Amino acid sequence: MKCPFCGGGNSKVIDSRESDGGSAIRRRRECLVCSSRFTTFERYENIPSVVIKRNGEKEPYRREKIAMGLGKALEKRPVSKQRLHQMIEEIESELRSRGEREIKSSVIGMIVLRKLKEVDEVAYLRFASVYKEFKDLTQFQEELGELLKKEKGMGSDRGGNR
Repeated sequence: MKCPFCGGGNSKVIDSRESDGGSAIRRRRECLVCSSRFTTFERYENIPSVVIKRNGEKEPYRREKIAMGLGKALEKRPVSKQRLHQMIEEIESELRSRGEREIKSSVIGMIVLRKLKEVDEVAYLRFASVYKEFKDLTQFQEELGELLKKEKGMGSDRGGNR
């Protein structure tokens, strides 16, 4: 493990503990060259390693892309960072359970949409408008209509009138 401060290749582990609900290990390290301390995380590798994009191109799976997409959708929404990280873990857990080494980006997108719909409908619409490439207001209204239809069906479950 290279030190992020001096680039030295030797470090020792000072502390280890589970993180992200047991799906990662957080290690506190000390560089043996410059004595700086830094943190590393170990995660399961058995999530899909390749994403097949809409145009057929393949690229390595990157957790950061899901985090960025969710982060933009949830910007200024009442959802904690802890819940955001939990959503990412849930999405990756679902991807792992598929047992595939390659996965289509459309599958990942649909999982993300489903998670957002469960957590925050405004964030869901934000993500859907980009992901589904809404061309005009009509498509946005149709998606909103589906949400409102679902909302009406739940009526009293949500605490009354809106």
